[in-house]
Amino acid sequence: MATPIQAAGSGQFLVGGDIAVHRLGFGAMRVTGKGIWGDPANPAGVRATLRRLPELGVNLVDTADSYGPEVSENLIREVLHPYPGMLVATKGGLTRHGPDIWAPVGRPEYLRQCVLMSLRRLGVARIDLWQLHRIDARVPRDEQFAAIAAMQQEGLIRHVGLSEVNVEEIEAARSHFPVATVQNLYNLANRQSEAVLNHCEANGIGFIPWFPLAAGKLATPDSVLDRIATRLGASSSQVALAWLLRRSPVMLPIPGTSSVEHLEQNVGAASLTLAEEDFAALEAAAR
Repeated sequence: MATPIQAAGSGQFLVGGDIAVHRLGFGAMRVTGKGIWGDPANPAGVRATLRRLPELGVNLVDTADSYGPEVSENLIREVLHPYPGMLVATKGGLTRHGPDIWAPVGRPEYLRQCVLMSLRRLGVARIDLWQLHRIDARVPRDEQFAAIAAMQQEGLIRHVGLSEVNVEEIEAARSHFPVATVQNLYNLANRQSEAVLNHCEANGIGFIPWFPLAAGKLATPDSVLDRIATRLGASSSQVALAWLLRRSPVMLPIPGTSSVEHLEQNVGAASLTLAEEDFAALEAAAR
């Protein structure tokens, strides 16, 4: 009998020190239309994919008010509410004016509106993890951080995360509120946030790598990644996720998809163990 696919094999992390999640999560950006705009092309397939999450033990779901916009949050509520044993994290601070168009707005009154509307769409009284999607360069960052801290003190937000930030910005935010997570671009091929990851690990901050499956030239036929995947009977994407999970105990990959088949393949990476020599070979090839 085949071993059932389960995200629990990825290990556990305590978000904010008190919310236990399996480290392999799900990113809900791709449950929308092309350009992360409008409704998905296959609504039934998306709903089936979301329904499969708890069955696979995936209990960290990452979304944002700007995915659709609103589409992702609405679908998550429709399928998964009231989220038993699940952490649904969302983000605010980016506005949408069309497919693939993203513009930051960090005015305090807008950030508050983001939180209040996400609360309504998700059907919750408090958002357990709310993340600032981007720091708006046109608004003093302390004003943005102070507004978030006020909403946390008010009880609208339990834990706060940041997205696309450097170490100095994390420390500036920590003077206003504890930073529970950081979500930056990071994968086997793109390591520009290495210093941020190390800082997160040193401070017990969850690191959520977005675009986690990108492998660049490492994914070409007969590459190191390809050879390791073939030998392990796995896909290149599964090996890339296994590498992330081994890279740091605070790593929380959130591969996204609108397909049940791809979801199951991604979650299969949770039970994939990389030998030290394979991890080292991928590390060397990536650098």
